[in-house]
Amino acid sequence: MKKLSLLIYLFWATILSANVAEAKVITKASSNDVTYMGRTQIGADGSVSYDWVGVYLQTDFSGGDIAILASDAGTSYHNVFIDGKWMQKIKISGKNTQIIHLAKGLSKGFHRLKLQKCTEGEFGCTTIHQFILATGGRLKAVPHQSRMIEIYGDSYTCGYGSESPKADDPFKLETENCNKAYGCIIARYFDADYALIAHSGRGIMHNWGDSVRLSASTMSDRIGQVFDNHGSAAYDFKSYKPDLVMINLGTNDFSPKVTPTDEEYVNGYINIINRIRKAYGATVPILCILPHSGGHTMECVPQVIKKMNADKYLFISNPMENIVTEKYDMGASYHPNYAGHCKIAMTLIPRISAITGWKLENKVVK
Repeated sequence: MKKLSLLIYLFWATILSANVAEAKVITKASSNDVTYMGRTQIGADGSVSYDWVGVYLQTDFSGGDIAILASDAGTSYHNVFIDGKWMQKIKISGKNTQIIHLAKGLSKGFHRLKLQKCTEGEFGCTTIHQFILATGGRLKAVPHQSRMIEIYGDSYTCGYGSESPKADDPFKLETENCNKAYGCIIARYFDADYALIAHSGRGIMHNWGDSVRLSASTMSDRIGQVFDNHGSAAYDFKSYKPDLVMINLGTNDFSPKVTPTDEEYVNGYINIINRIRKAYGATVPILCILPHSGGHTMECVPQVIKKMNADKYLFISNPMENIVTEKYDMGASYHPNYAGHCKIAMTLIPRISAITGWKLENKVVK
């Protein structure tokens, strides 16, 4: 009798568990109630895949709980924000789908989720398959900001080592965080959406430490792709139109060993500008950044501006040499940490304000 009672109990427990699972609200990742910013690809099953650093999604959700069904071609870290507050960094790793809880036990009204990929495409390509909500929960689209910035860059833009405490620390994926790099800091200051097209170690014509003068798979090759490192599908430049484009490329071109000639670098830079102009038109401001690391880029970028002097919407930043100190402002492999990136952002913000007409605000750069 006891055995029969146990079997009956287990039977009903299974039924009830199934009903609870069925009661969850399941929504495809490609739902119009989810707003993505950055380059993404929608799958036939309604999933959404992306690998560029900084890609983020936003949605307002009700019901108190939200989770995702996700997978990754490698390993990617994401920042989770609820109602504008950073809550946690999650790790998505492996091709098997996994349920990851992003928020639980909140009030039943609407809350805003932002999920931001904070590591770069070399290490992982994330696929969001579904959103899972509590019974009665629903999603609601988040409108885009009125301002939008696109940045083409390298490890500085990726936030390589931005969470590392010491300059001589080795690189670790878990200390890379684009949200603590200058691009995202600037976007926050101006209340702007943003997209980062960036990959560590890549230049316009030459990659860091390469033994040949003109490298394969440079940023010149990657800027026209949907994915950074997971396929060569062409990007149509129609997902968004930026109000400002920034280019921060050149440190890797003039890295040790061999380098491109000045003419090769300058012509490669001009080619990128022309491609941006073709995509977004003649009047979108483009700001060419003189990197804080200085070097030969400081001499070559002005040559680009001089050769393209007919372009009245092409600008150059002020020099930033010596503003980032090794003792206080550097993380892994002598890259800027969060403090260093704040300094870079504070240097660029007045220039951006002058170019765009966006007014400076009385608020902390963070």
